[in-house]
Amino acid sequence: MGRRWSDGRGKLIVPGAAGTVTVPLELATSYRARTKGLLGRDTIDGAMLLSPASSVHTFRMRFPIDVAYLDRDLKVVAVHTMKPGRLGLPRLRSRHVLEAGAGVMAGWGVEAGVRVEVSVETG
Repeated sequence: MGRRWSDGRGKLIVPGAAGTVTVPLELATSYRARTKGLLGRDTIDGAMLLSPASSVHTFRMRFPIDVAYLDRDLKVVAVHTMKPGRLGLPRLRSRHVLEAGAGVMAGWGVEAGVRVEVSVETG
């Protein structure tokens, strides 16, 4: 189930028992966009999806982040909070990485085993 996204914007859709949560999403799919990621920012509104990616680092970042590792079907493999200046180990089966401000993913219902959806804005 290969996915070919382009850099841009969209929505992260997280289904859950209490209802569906929709979050603004930035897609970073080019080498340049993935390399820059959240560097140089003080915050993020929503989340950023790095694809393809199996690990991240937080060197030169200004704030802690939640990191969710997703498999090829967008099922969450693991979720971790990372402080600035850390190196995340590559995750087996991970094909995409979702980043957001520390502590917000739990409120969205993003946890291991949940399958998220990505809706891409066109135009």
